[in-house]
Amino acid sequence: MKKILSLLVVAGMMTFVACGPSAKEKAAAEKLKQDSIATAMAAQATQDSLVQAEAAMKAAEAAKQDSIMKAEEAAKTAKPAKKEAKKETPKNKVKPGQGKNA
Repeated sequence: MKKILSLLVVAGMMTFVACGPSAKEKAAAEKLKQDSIATAMAAQATQDSLVQAEAAMKAAEAAKQDSIMKAEEAAKTAKPAKKEAKKETPKNKVKPGQGKNA
């Protein structure tokens, strides 16, 4: 009876060991894990670059608005241009009918 019982115990232990994952299955699971980590990191890098691009666009828009505001303020504070003074006629200007050598 002891021999049969010990034989069944040994057979049961071997069954549990045989049911576990093989080395190939463990390697495949580890590779899958590494691939998913790499994919997640690539997605995070893409997300980060999109956030940076959006921040750069907002900064450019803010700079554009600032320059527009400064230009408007400069236009308001600038002195108005003086009216043109009466234009002098040159002394040697040719009048109609005189010709060049009159």
